[in-house]
Amino acid sequence: MAASELYTKYARVWIPDPEEVWKSAELLKDYKPGDKVLQLRLEEGKDLEYCLDPKTKELPPLRNPDILVGENDLTALSYLHEPAVLHNLKVRFIDSKLIYTYCGIVLVAINPYEQLPIYGEDIINAYSGQNMGDMDPHIFAVAEEAYKQMARDERNQSIIVSGESGAGKTVSAKYAMRYFATVSGSASEANVEEKVLASNPIMESIGNAKTTRNDNSSRFGKYIEIGFDKRYRIIGANMRTYLLEKSRVVFQAEEERNYHIFYQLCASAALPEFKTLRLGNADYFHYTKQGGSPVIDGVDDAKEMVNTRQACTLLGISDSYQMGIFRILAGILHLGNVEFAYRDSDSCTIPPKHDPLTIFCDLMGVEYEEMAHWLCHRKLATATETYIKPISKLHAINARDALAKHIYANLFNWIVDHVNKALHSTVKQHSFIGVLDIYGFETFEINSFEQFCINYANEKLQQQFNMHVFKLEQEEYMKEQIPWTLIDFYDNQPCINLIEAKMGILDLLDEECKMPKGSDDTWAQKLYNTHLNKCALFEKPRLSNKAFIIKHFADKVEYQCEGFLEKNKDTVYEEQIKVLKSSKKFKLLPELFQDEEKVLSPTSATPSGRVPLSRTTVKPAKARPGQTSKEHKKTVGHQFRNSLHLLMETLNATTPHYVRCIKPNDFKFPFTFDEKRAVQQLRACGVLETIRISAAGFPSRWTYQEFFSRYRVLMKQRDVLGDRKQTCKNVLEKLILDKDKYQFGKTKIFFRAGQVAYLEKIRADKLRAACIRIQKTIRGWLMRRKYVRMRKAAITIQRYVRGYQARCYAKFLRRTRAAITIQKFHRMYVVRKRYQCMRDATIALQALLRGYMARNKYQMMLREHKSIIIQKHVRGWLARVHYHRTLKAIVYLQCCYRRMMAKRELKKLKIEARSVERYKKLHIGLENKIMQLQRKIDEQNKEYKSLLEKLNSLEITYSTETERLRSDVERLRMSEEEAKNATNRVLSLQEEIAKLRKELHQTQSEKKTIEEWADKYKHETEQLVSELKDQNTLLKTEKEELNRRIHDQAKEITEAMEKKLVEETKQLELDLNDERLRYQNLLNEFSRLEERYDDLKDEMNLMASIPKPGHKRTDSTHSSNESEYTFSSEITEAEDLPLRMEQEPSEKKAPLDMSLFLKLQKRVTELEQEKQSLQDELDRKEEQALRAKAKEEERPPIRGAELEYESLKRQELESENKKLKNELNELQKALTETRSPEVTAPGAPAYRVLLDQLTSVSEELEVRKEEVLILRSQLVSQKEAIQPKDTMTDSTILLEDVQKMKDKGEIAQAYIGLKETNRLLESQLQSQKKSHENELESLRGEIQSLKEENNRQQQLLAQNLQLPPEARIEASLQHEITRLTNENLDLMEQLEKQDKTVRKLKKQLKVFAKKIGELEVGQMENISPGQIIDEPIRPVNIPRKEKDFQGMLEYKKEDEQKLVKNLILELKPRGVAVNLIPGLPAYILFMCVRHADYLNDDQKVRSLLTSTINGIKKVLKKRGDDFETVSFWLSNTCRFLHCLKQYSGEEGFMKHNTPRQNEHCLTNFDLAEYRQVLSDLAIQIYQQLVRVLENILQPMIVSGMLEHETIQGVSGVKPTGLRKRTSSIADEGTYTLDSIIRQLNSFHSVMCQHGMDPELIKQVVKQMFYIIGAVTLNNLLLRKDMCSWSKGMQIRYNVSQLEEWLRDKNLMNSGAKETLEPLIQAAQLLQVKKKTDEDAEAICSMCNALTTAQIVKVLNLYTPVNEFEERVLVSFIRTIQLRLRDRKDSPQLLMDAKHIFPVTFPFNPSSLALETIQIPASLGLGFISRV
Repeated sequence: MAASELYTKYARVWIPDPEEVWKSAELLKDYKPGDKVLQLRLEEGKDLEYCLDPKTKELPPLRNPDILVGENDLTALSYLHEPAVLHNLKVRFIDSKLIYTYCGIVLVAINPYEQLPIYGEDIINAYSGQNMGDMDPHIFAVAEEAYKQMARDERNQSIIVSGESGAGKTVSAKYAMRYFATVSGSASEANVEEKVLASNPIMESIGNAKTTRNDNSSRFGKYIEIGFDKRYRIIGANMRTYLLEKSRVVFQAEEERNYHIFYQLCASAALPEFKTLRLGNADYFHYTKQGGSPVIDGVDDAKEMVNTRQACTLLGISDSYQMGIFRILAGILHLGNVEFAYRDSDSCTIPPKHDPLTIFCDLMGVEYEEMAHWLCHRKLATATETYIKPISKLHAINARDALAKHIYANLFNWIVDHVNKALHSTVKQHSFIGVLDIYGFETFEINSFEQFCINYANEKLQQQFNMHVFKLEQEEYMKEQIPWTLIDFYDNQPCINLIEAKMGILDLLDEECKMPKGSDDTWAQKLYNTHLNKCALFEKPRLSNKAFIIKHFADKVEYQCEGFLEKNKDTVYEEQIKVLKSSKKFKLLPELFQDEEKVLSPTSATPSGRVPLSRTTVKPAKARPGQTSKEHKKTVGHQFRNSLHLLMETLNATTPHYVRCIKPNDFKFPFTFDEKRAVQQLRACGVLETIRISAAGFPSRWTYQEFFSRYRVLMKQRDVLGDRKQTCKNVLEKLILDKDKYQFGKTKIFFRAGQVAYLEKIRADKLRAACIRIQKTIRGWLMRRKYVRMRKAAITIQRYVRGYQARCYAKFLRRTRAAITIQKFHRMYVVRKRYQCMRDATIALQALLRGYMARNKYQMMLREHKSIIIQKHVRGWLARVHYHRTLKAIVYLQCCYRRMMAKRELKKLKIEARSVERYKKLHIGLENKIMQLQRKIDEQNKEYKSLLEKLNSLEITYSTETERLRSDVERLRMSEEEAKNATNRVLSLQEEIAKLRKELHQTQSEKKTIEEWADKYKHETEQLVSELKDQNTLLKTEKEELNRRIHDQAKEITEAMEKKLVEETKQLELDLNDERLRYQNLLNEFSRLEERYDDLKDEMNLMASIPKPGHKRTDSTHSSNESEYTFSSEITEAEDLPLRMEQEPSEKKAPLDMSLFLKLQKRVTELEQEKQSLQDELDRKEEQALRAKAKEEERPPIRGAELEYESLKRQELESENKKLKNELNELQKALTETRSPEVTAPGAPAYRVLLDQLTSVSEELEVRKEEVLILRSQLVSQKEAIQPKDTMTDSTILLEDVQKMKDKGEIAQAYIGLKETNRLLESQLQSQKKSHENELESLRGEIQSLKEENNRQQQLLAQNLQLPPEARIEASLQHEITRLTNENLDLMEQLEKQDKTVRKLKKQLKVFAKKIGELEVGQMENISPGQIIDEPIRPVNIPRKEKDFQGMLEYKKEDEQKLVKNLILELKPRGVAVNLIPGLPAYILFMCVRHADYLNDDQKVRSLLTSTINGIKKVLKKRGDDFETVSFWLSNTCRFLHCLKQYSGEEGFMKHNTPRQNEHCLTNFDLAEYRQVLSDLAIQIYQQLVRVLENILQPMIVSGMLEHETIQGVSGVKPTGLRKRTSSIADEGTYTLDSIIRQLNSFHSVMCQHGMDPELIKQVVKQMFYIIGAVTLNNLLLRKDMCSWSKGMQIRYNVSQLEEWLRDKNLMNSGAKETLEPLIQAAQLLQVKKKTDEDAEAICSMCNALTTAQIVKVLNLYTPVNEFEERVLVSFIRTIQLRLRDRKDSPQLLMDAKHIFPVTFPFNPSSLALETIQIPASLGLGFISRV
């Protein structure tokens, strides 16, 4: 198809734009040949007429379909041109936040100016071992490809990293080296990879600086060769540097800095060791303040200085050399502050005692006068005489700066030499990978000699790059056997010839430098005369005679000639160098210049072809007068040309890999893309040239299977043949008529540029037509369905309407009839109602009249009756009033008396209540106040009573006096007549009466006064009583409020305690899991170190056997495994010591290293501190329990506490033991490395003494640790016993009762109850406190005794260490003998007690055996004759003598090795698993252990168990990659462990035993320590099983879960680029989901056949599913081509199949499904709608198992496979990030696929009777017999 035919309506093209470089537009009408104008519409909607070039008539480039935008490889684009490349990079960088993109063989890296989480170790592990095209582009993928090709092709590799300053070259090179260091490791223990990485901080500090474009710009080029051995492990490295920018030392432009090391020194000036350097702030020195920007944001120079010094130390640069380096650097800074004073125009001087120069001379160790003289003078030598000439101030300043530059350059070279020496390896290098970090093409406003050299180097590199690309293209075509046509590509050899050929620019420059009066101007004129108008690549600027222009491959560059000669000569005065060389106080300074006399030509090579370390850097020669050595006359340009040639030879001898770094903008803005700058760099770095070369041939390549899968929709059924290749050929001939547009290779179809886009257009049209047809059919079906539904609805409506009308008419008729009926009844009702009203009125009048008369009569009778009643009640009331008054007085007296008695009792109760409860103290003030008020009331009542009594007495006196007076008056009246007769008497009586009346009036007035006072007092008393009542009510209210608050607080405290208890429980469970995981990881590491130790031991034995063939060393039975597992076998160790002494009598004795003892003593102190902290925690818990005063319910001991104790004991003890063991191994290793083999060999006397002492101290530590664990377990059991309800104290209950009390009597009863409760609580707390104190005292006593014993052991150890070796051995032996003697005595006493018990049990056993025999005889007599006749039919099934078997197996001691060999080492798991009972080897081994226990032979037990453990380890080491073997021995190890528990005799393990099984329990030995060793071994086997599973499943997971199309036809294959991607089409040999499920079935069936515990199988399945989910998700997150809607559906289908497998195997409760949750959510995320805010909310709530980084990564990677899908908008991703910003999750992107869940082995007792086990003859165990 012609290209012009693609320019149809709606086709999209790219047009040039001055701002955006290229703009997208759409054709409004078809293009026809001959049209001069294109009608276009821009994306913003603006119409445009685009005029074609009338000469070339070149059409604008076509835009790729959206389906191809964002591809990982630019060569996958159908249209390969500049705008397509630029747009693809922009979309990936801005929208998807992807900084890496492939462009054929080039990795394009765009600097994000932001730290990205894509360089962690998890990412390195994900890329390790992967094909380059299978994963998303990454620097790690390039590094992996180089590493893989080095190993596969046996050819050296190079990674060439180039780009502008600030583009990220150094960081890319650093990450590549980090990848090699992480993946390969080092071949020795010297940690070479750390040294390689440590060279980066040093080189950055002395070679990097801040520029306007980059804060950490490399101002030199470097090529690092990383050396590998035959096993491809790092053994060393070598570094070459190029063209250090020396001018930066003395001059920095605005906003730039000098080299970092100067600012690091100034920032660290306050350090004590730097005081002698007399440094200050960076603004003080001339060489560091010129740029005006001494600080870099976010960088701490002081911390960077620490890193630099640490790196120097790691690389072997001693502290003295480091201080020497810092002295030289400080001297350079002070030299820059030296000032010159004018003497005249041709001379200058330095002021006397000038401080900067004085400091410089002191630091350098040179004479002040001599240096000051030669800074202001120079020596001129002629043929006959030598002159000393003063120089001007300007020349003096230039000479000073030249000296500073020269010193710094030599120091730089010296540091590079020492770094290379530190990285040099003595091992022979097999291959290497070189990393070239070199400056990219540069062009500035003013370009000088440095830019000229840089661009010259880039020309050479670009030539090599073009040739390599051309070579790869040619190889690809030849391999596929397609016709080869020459591709025209840009060759920059003419430009290189212009620079380096004879009479080239460099030759003319060197020639001008040799001229006595050569200058930049004369050199420029020579250039014009030689090359102008003769070379098309050389031009002269119009307005300048001191500049020239070179047309480089990237752009034209104008160079200013000024300074070229000076920089090329790099002149420095010889006299100044001699002064520095004469320094005798500073040894490092002459060392910098001594190599100048021995400098060789950089082009010369050593016989080996490698560059020696002393010449790895290119040292510029200094042209000095008076020297005749040719080597010293080499100019900088000449040296650079030679070093560049050497570099190109190295690169050409390797396979190159290219990384092109792009700077997206000049302002360092994160993720901001400047199209203009990007295009400049793309043109300069050769990416577009790669595109042009690819586009000139066949850039698009498809395999036949991929093409068939993608374009199957374009084929008809008859076109599909069995041969895919022929099918594709037939289809292509129909689709593309021009056969030149494609070629058929052996395995691929090659397309010209644009043909894939044409095929995609046809495919999209076909799919669009199919969609239209589907839409048409569906819409017609929907409309027909709608019509039928509407017709049916219309008929239904009509039916209902007609029915409704009929019902309405019937309703009208019914209403008419009802209305007539209603009228009839209404009229009847009105008449009846009127009649009833008149009748009711008449009756009512009669009733009222009659009632009125009756009521009058009734009222009259009632009044009479009431008057009688009133009289009766009045009389009764008078009597009752008198009675009640009397009764009230009596009751009142009783109340007063009782109140007095109650007050006394209340007072006593209050006194007692003060000590009852704490909260009563809060109320004591209120109660005292109430008591005072009550006392006051009582006193006032008493006073009131006395006044009343007085008033009553006065009333009585007055009444008697009145009566008397009345009687007298009567008498006087009676004797009135007599009084008349006696006038005198009458007068006296009248006077007396007047007097009496006066007294009567006085008495009445007094009575009235008293009554008023009494009323007033009564009123006041009542008021006071009411106030007191109010106060009392208020106090009661406050009291109730306080009680309520106390109750609420108690409730809150209880809830808080319960909540805290739950949280602590959860935290303890998490800590337990973490501790278990940490312990198992340590165990795994220990196992790895153990294997490595065994390998090293074998190697050492092998090496030792070579010089000494007659000396063979045999391992003792007490192997290293036993010592590491700490069996506490004192007797065995004591016997083993002389044995080792006998085995190695020839070894020399040497004094012991005290560092071992000090390290161990430090560890003992740490353990004591840890124990003390645990003891403090226990005391604190006890104090809390005492304060709570909670009742503790006594419970019988339960199984949970025992299990928790066992768990705590195991976890704590073993973790600490493992720490000690690891430290012991490290100390042994350190001792082995630091001492000679004869002194520190495992059998040496000093070594044995140390091991004995370490073993004894370890045992003491274990005992002390067990005591601490016992205390902790008791505390845990106490926590379990306390119920939540018991946390409520009795005081809370009493408070609730107090709230209900409303009477003082109830309060008194409450106080009594509180008193009794208080006494009860006090008694309980006292008893509990006493018991706790007793226990604590006993425990403290034991701890103190242990401390004393430990101190004694330490003193003994210290004394032994001070003795000579012979005496030390004797002392240790004597100590061991004494200790063993004491222990033997204790054991003998225990043995005697056990013998007595055994005798007693044997007697009882004989009695029982006798009874059983009698019962058997009786049973035999009861057997019927029929049964006796049938007996011979099956005599084999009922052996008579089996009843006597005790479930033991007897073997001889010498047959132990044969037993281990036949039962473990040579046993085939498959035969045992199929034919015999599961776990048979474990049962046999345990029955042998039982017999040894029965014989009370501890040596036999120990030897058998040790041999068993070592045998299992040997089998697993030999066949550790076989799943059946590992599974078999995991099952048998667990069964052996369960048997040791089941028959241990401990109650907790005997619950499920039968009586017969309980009789088979071990009687003589406690094998708890061996159970722990077996548990550790089971953990190691489990971890090995997981590794085997992972190795088997790893190759299947990605192919089966991601790449294989389980649902055929859902996803299509997108066009691929040059990087070959793993095909998702199922070919032969590829793994599918069925492969994974078959493998899972195989694993499950094998584990079930081996009789593995069901709980353990669940844990294995959970681990397998976690590996599947993690690996699948990690690959999904690193593969953009997998993140699509169809792939999400495939993943969900695959996960559902795995869940179905779990259901079939009844493993849904194993937790395996939960491990797939992140993968399920990622698949759902690919399928859900991703547009609106509601969608974002749904995604945030749905993806709770994914981290924020993973969610954003999936959304960024989401790629439509068909153009009907839509991309995720950037705004939507921002919305997701905004919603998830508060989520606290891990920033890690990938899941840890190597994570292993902590394994547990739940106790699983066996119901199998030991005495019924038969030993098959196939095992070859005829030498053992059943007992």
